[in-house]
Amino acid sequence: MQLLFVHGALVRDGAWWWQPAADLLERRTGIRSRAVALPSCGESATGGADGDSDAVGGLIADAVALRRELDKTDEAIVVGHSYGGTVIAEAGAHPAVKRLLYISSYLPDIGQAQGAIMSGEPDPVSIGDNGDGTLSVSGYDATSFGARFLQDADGETQREAWQRVTAQDASAFTTPTTAAGWQGVDSTYIVCGEDRSTSLELQRFHAARATRSLEVPTGHHPFITRPDLVVDELEALLAR
Repeated sequence: MQLLFVHGALVRDGAWWWQPAADLLERRTGIRSRAVALPSCGESATGGADGDSDAVGGLIADAVALRRELDKTDEAIVVGHSYGGTVIAEAGAHPAVKRLLYISSYLPDIGQAQGAIMSGEPDPVSIGDNGDGTLSVSGYDATSFGARFLQDADGETQREAWQRVTAQDASAFTTPTTAAGWQGVDSTYIVCGEDRSTSLELQRFHAARATRSLEVPTGHHPFITRPDLVVDELEALLAR
């Protein structure tokens, strides 16, 4: 069984974000996992930044990257965080996908774009247009970013996270999905009860589309702050 992590929007280095959960999962189960590199965030196939660090390709390119990883295995559990759920949807049905785990994420209908999903949020994250076809978080620094996205993490982790904030191809937010890869797949949705990024209302709306859901007392990144809770649910999926 392979486990793939698809990270959220406007950040790079999925392996860093996923590492606490990856380490615990391997200690408990022996299963090694990896993060999918997202071209829209300027990541190469090795997960690092491309030579010029430019974000290239939007949602479609990210979905192709996920499918390419799935083509390498017969059985996989895919974890989608935030925007990662939209990538899973666009990747469509794949025979290797056996289970899905969503974390403060999205299970969009066909024809929905990421930006449209986020448009109704009561306290939206500020995102600015860089004028070059990319978007970035706007008006944040290490402290304010940490307070919004990782308030339950220590200061050093917040600073390291800020170093991994990046520009992303704008079409990742504007391209409507053409598939719904979550449909017909056994799935668990983790609602982050203290999330300051994605509202509880939006999380619960998408959680209702999953096979099952639960709520945990964490911010937006429980795989960093409470990896035990995330790995508990992965072990439950593995046992099914």
